[in-house]
Amino acid sequence: MVHCRCRRYSRHLRYGNFVDNIRLYVRGGSGGMGLPRLGGLGGNGGDIWVVAKKDITLKQIKDKHPNKRFTAGVGSNSSIHALRGAKGEDSQVFAPVGISVTTDDGRILGELNCEGDNLLVAKGGHGGSLHSGFLPSKGQTRQIRLDLKLIADLGLVGFPNAGKSSLLTALSHAKPRIASYPFTTLRPEIGKVMYDDHKQVSVADLPGLIEGAHINKGMGHKFLKHVERTKQLMFVVDICGFQLASNTPFRSAFETVLLLNKELELYNEELLGKPAILVINKMDLPEAQGRLRDLETHLENQEESSHLFPEDVIPKSLMRFTHVVPVSATTGLGLPLLKSLIRQSLEEQNIIETDGQRSERLLKLRREIPTSSIPISVCKCMVSLIKLHTDCYNLNP
Repeated sequence: MVHCRCRRYSRHLRYGNFVDNIRLYVRGGSGGMGLPRLGGLGGNGGDIWVVAKKDITLKQIKDKHPNKRFTAGVGSNSSIHALRGAKGEDSQVFAPVGISVTTDDGRILGELNCEGDNLLVAKGGHGGSLHSGFLPSKGQTRQIRLDLKLIADLGLVGFPNAGKSSLLTALSHAKPRIASYPFTTLRPEIGKVMYDDHKQVSVADLPGLIEGAHINKGMGHKFLKHVERTKQLMFVVDICGFQLASNTPFRSAFETVLLLNKELELYNEELLGKPAILVINKMDLPEAQGRLRDLETHLENQEESSHLFPEDVIPKSLMRFTHVVPVSATTGLGLPLLKSLIRQSLEEQNIIETDGQRSERLLKLRREIPTSSIPISVCKCMVSLIKLHTDCYNLNP
């Protein structure tokens, strides 16, 4: 018993008060009885919905509902005064924006990515009717999991003590823990980068990776699942290299880039398709300029340079960075340029995504109009409408 308590206490120290997943019991309401004598219909049971809402955390759900049970209302019985019974009251589970909802066996029920998104997770039972012998059915019962995957414009990717927390502090108003030892960040922090025209960009500082994160070493999967839900990645690398402990190998800055690349690839190759910026931190340190020249040479010839290192650090696909920015989070060197490039990169991505969505809509519109069965005069009219539709998108991207 003491051993179990120690393990729970250790886990609490490790992850603090941050809760990123929770398991809930949900049960739809039972239907109401029908009235055989008059053919009355019982009311259906209430449903259970998960609804995305801002300023809600999974920890708040856990604290407010310690038994983690949600039950909807029972449908009303049919009666002489009300032959059709009223539907039972629905129950809503308010949850953070950016969660996926799954069953116990891992089947995805849906995702809630915007405030107001809702998902039916347990349907109420049917009220009694002629077809059921006027007997009602019970509501649906299931165990569900709410899994938080942070949504941010940028996710900071780097090994412990690369300076991610210092960089987030320098770029935004976030105040993550900062110290000169690994694993300072034990839970995700979100900062907002503010621009003069009031534009805001969200940046997530996540717990540091270690080698083997893809097989869940350290906080591997807790880190990597959050990276999946950021629009872009920002690799943060110490120009002087990285060594986790005295008994682990020292990695140069270029090796660090390769290893970060490989950890993402082994976890989910699709992560390599995200736009990425490479930030070279700690440029205020001695010999930083010489090390930067070596790193730039390797980056310009990644294929040739990667063969100089052990095979176990080389990824199958090398990541291409939209920008490489040397900075010092301590002195502020390069930060104005980095802020400008962050915004530029996100705006370029938005344009590409908007163009893609526009093309998809136009293709769908054309597919919905079978020209073979339409008179020529009508076809010409429809072509004009499609052209007008296109012009409107071009005027209002």
